[in-house]
Amino acid sequence: MPELDQRVSGLCGETVEQQAYLTRFLLDYTVMPLVGRTFLRGVLPTREAVRIVTGAADAETARELVAYEIPLSDDDDEPVTAPLVLGWTRALASGGLPRPDGSVMGMALVRVDTADVEPAPPARTDRALRVLRTLAWPFVETPPNPALCGFLFTGPDSMRLYLAVEEADGLIAADVRLTGALTALLAALPALVGEKERWVADKADPHCVHAVDLTTW
Repeated sequence: MPELDQRVSGLCGETVEQQAYLTRFLLDYTVMPLVGRTFLRGVLPTREAVRIVTGAADAETARELVAYEIPLSDDDDEPVTAPLVLGWTRALASGGLPRPDGSVMGMALVRVDTADVEPAPPARTDRALRVLRTLAWPFVETPPNPALCGFLFTGPDSMRLYLAVEEADGLIAADVRLTGALTALLAALPALVGEKERWVADKADPHCVHAVDLTTW
């Protein structure tokens, strides 16, 4: 399959806000299955779409994952909602794997025509989460900075975070470990990803303009 590597840069504010909103909404499905034994393993931000990465909870290689590319807007050019993205992803993950259009970062990539997919209805847990999120995590006018626009599990003890850093004119991919001094790392993260001397190119990842390795910080 051809590797699709059009790099994302210069994302507009509205796109960043939507990517961050979708990421926040879907986080629970990293620990709760989307369907059967299929979990959310990543949300990859692109310019006009979001790539929802699915696979088993213990998947360790890219070959075990599937990325579904879903447009950020509908036929009326209105932003798609997170519950709708969840419904489409759940419907796709519960059926047989469609023919991939290519690959990205070693994962099979399926470009989704949402007109051909009937979204799965909300589950009882989805409705419960909606109530709990609204009460425990209400909307605030001042979002976190930098905004978390995506993530990808890269190993049993590591993940890649996609952060919107204004000085970068795009997204910074920060590689972190999930053990160690997490409290200190999270407190320092906004400053660390803004340090240009840490920025390196990652030609294998089209979802960022620079990468930062914080796995040994």
